[in-house]
Amino acid sequence: MPFNPELCRNESEVESKLIVQYLLPQLGYTPDTWHQEVILGSIRLDFLAFAAQVVPFVLDANSPLSVVMEAKHPKQNLNNHVPRLRHYLTSLNVRYGLLTNGKEIRIYEKLQYDLQLVFQCSGKEVETKIEEIKDLIGRDSLTKKEVPLNLLIENPKTERQNSMKTIAVYHNKGGVGKTTVAVNLAAALRKKGNTVLLIDIDSQANTTFATGLIKFQFDEDDDLRDKNVYHLLEAGDFNFIPDIIRNSHYFNNPELDVVPSHITLIESQDKLTKILASRSRLITKLKRVEKDYDIVIIDTPPSRDLYAEVALMAADYLIIPSDLKPFANQGLPTVKNFVAQINESREVMNKPSIKIMGVLASKISTNAKFLQYTFPKQRDVILERYNLPLMEAVIYDRTVLSECMNQTITIGELEYPDPKSVIKYAEEVKTNAQQSAMEFEVLADEVLKKMEVYE
Repeated sequence: MPFNPELCRNESEVESKLIVQYLLPQLGYTPDTWHQEVILGSIRLDFLAFAAQVVPFVLDANSPLSVVMEAKHPKQNLNNHVPRLRHYLTSLNVRYGLLTNGKEIRIYEKLQYDLQLVFQCSGKEVETKIEEIKDLIGRDSLTKKEVPLNLLIENPKTERQNSMKTIAVYHNKGGVGKTTVAVNLAAALRKKGNTVLLIDIDSQANTTFATGLIKFQFDEDDDLRDKNVYHLLEAGDFNFIPDIIRNSHYFNNPELDVVPSHITLIESQDKLTKILASRSRLITKLKRVEKDYDIVIIDTPPSRDLYAEVALMAADYLIIPSDLKPFANQGLPTVKNFVAQINESREVMNKPSIKIMGVLASKISTNAKFLQYTFPKQRDVILERYNLPLMEAVIYDRTVLSECMNQTITIGELEYPDPKSVIKYAEEVKTNAQQSAMEFEVLADEVLKKMEVYE
């Protein structure tokens, strides 16, 4: 049956007319070797096809070579969906992915943390190019490939260098989703098998609240006042990270280690400012635990104060969350100037310049017209006017992100905060959280990839 791309007017027709009626039969896949609407944790695949029949349906290191097929609306730009396809292939250890909107067909191959585009044609050319597609992802072709799937599985701890990496999450504009990014990125990286330390160095203590460390209702029960991030900075010869950390048992699974903050950081800042050594104490204390953690995430204050300086001095990488609105954008030159100032101090210490991973679009509206017309222009502004790199991942503004942070538990007559990461929330069969969980897993993939590139 010939394929006519003009008959694909929406995503459903791309799925039915291009993939189901044309591509899968042409590539030799029978109904017992492909599956539609496959849900694996927070991942939802349009199509997953196997080189051999799989009964019962299992996806693991011993599965036969397989291909993911993703269909998009004909008006969708496929470039916007590559990060998510990368996440699918790397998370599920699937070697090939086909991405199409009916007008264009692309095939990607997984190479460690990245994808390589190995085939591309227009929808009108698909019939003349079908043999090339068969050679790549046809059922017979995959059956003959000699590379076992389990050799493609990534082990982050062995593939990455074994040195600890520290990432600051910073913008001097508040309300851009900084804490939401920090805590859920940490959770997503932890889910991927990394050991993660999360540091809250903001006097608002939002990360401390968000990870469920405020387990008291009255001042006299406050057990954070005397053991928080301030105590790491006040002296160099005592109060080390193992003495200060708290374990966020219920926030995420696996758990995270957290260095909490406290509102008393505000009144302590003047004292620390007079002590020149306080600016480098976080660096030296992180050095003592570099074999204990793969990644450190630091949530910073939305200011240019001492605590922001301490965080950026200690970090190897910087993520700048932004809603891309004018007020946030107007703060970007200040961020760049602050980073330049920090880099001068780092140079004196023989410490390399902080690497800017990019501006991360966060708290972005899901309105279809906004995403089609306004959002692309907002992204272009970051690159063209502010000359800053832009991250591929996007964190959308979804009510579930506040919902999972505002969970509570009642003990006796008192109600206590019991927040969850969106990663854990999605795993608790909260289907409305799966989309947000996926976005942070895509972000985690990009972060791991960029750390490899910088190395």
